[in-house]
Amino acid sequence: MPALTYIDAISRGMWEEMERDPSVFLIGEDIGAYGGAFKATKGFLEHFGPERVIDSVLSEAAIIGAATGAALAGLRPIAEMQFADFVTCAFNQIVTNASKIYYRWRIPVPMVIRLPSGGYIHGGPYHSASTEAWFAHVPGLKILAPSTPSDAKGLMKSAVRDNNPVMFFEFKYLYRRVKGVVPDGDVTVPIGKGDVKREGGDVTIITYGSTVHFSLEASERVSKEDGIETKVVDLRTLLPLDRDLILDSVRSTGRVLIVHEDTLTGGVGGEVAALIAEHAFQYLDAPVKRVGALDAPVPFAPTLEAAHLPDAGRIADALRELIRY
Repeated sequence: MPALTYIDAISRGMWEEMERDPSVFLIGEDIGAYGGAFKATKGFLEHFGPERVIDSVLSEAAIIGAATGAALAGLRPIAEMQFADFVTCAFNQIVTNASKIYYRWRIPVPMVIRLPSGGYIHGGPYHSASTEAWFAHVPGLKILAPSTPSDAKGLMKSAVRDNNPVMFFEFKYLYRRVKGVVPDGDVTVPIGKGDVKREGGDVTIITYGSTVHFSLEASERVSKEDGIETKVVDLRTLLPLDRDLILDSVRSTGRVLIVHEDTLTGGVGGEVAALIAEHAFQYLDAPVKRVGALDAPVPFAPTLEAAHLPDAGRIADALRELIRY
C-alpha cells in the first residue's frame, strides 16, 4: 500500500473511477492543460483526452449547469470549483435545481462537486471560506469532508458512484501537508459513516476535515501534560451525519467538544450539538462545548489568520475546561 499526499489520493480516486467507468468525466476551469489550480488533474488530459477532461469557460454557473445536464443524460461528471468560495456563483444550480430533481422526477443526478476549502494558507477573505454549512440545510445533497488520504480516495470513489449530487470538500491546508498509506485497488469508504481516529474515555471531540489533525495534536498534548484521554471522532460525512457514532461516543465519555474550521455561528457543529442535546442529554456530565473560527471573514495577514482559526492550543484549552467543569 503506497503512501500518498491528501491531494494525490484525491487524484488517484478520480483516475481509478475514470478508468473503471467511461461515463465519468471532469469539467472545470484550467483543469486540462494546466492540470488544475492545485494540480489535482495533472496528466489527466493527456491520458483521457479533451472529451473527458473539459476546460470550461470562467463561469461556475455554467460548470454546474452543464454537469447537471450531463448527469441527467446518464454521465457522471466531476465538476471542480477552483476555490470553495466561488461556489456562490453556482448556488442556484445546486440548491434549486440539482438537489431537487430526484425528488420531483425520480431521475438520478450522479455528479460530484469538488470544493477546495478553508484557510491556514494565507489566502485572504476570498479564497479561504468554509462553505459546507451553506449546503447542510439542503435535502437532496450529500456532503463529504475527508481528513486523511485514505478517506479522501475512498470517499471520492464512493461519491462518483452515488446517484445523488455530492459536495466533496477538500481542505487545502491538508493537500501536501498530510501523507498516509492508501489502499491499492478498488477500496471505497462508505458515505454516512464516521470514524474514530483516537480512542479515549474522558472526553469526546467530534470534528472533521483540517481540524481532525489539530484535534489529534491537542489530544496528545493533554494526554502527556494532564492525563486526559480523548476520543477523536472524524465525521467524514456531514450530510447525512453518522448519528449512531456521535451518540454512542458521547455516551461513552459524558463530555463532548465539537471542533470545526468554519465560523461558530451557523456551523455544522450547531446541528451536532442539537442532536446530542435531544438524544443524549442524560449522559452529559458537562455542557456541550464548541471551538470554531471567529465570526468574521478569514484575514489575509498570517498573524490575524492564526488568531482567527482554531488550532491545537485552543482545542487543548477547551478540553481542560470541559474536564474541570
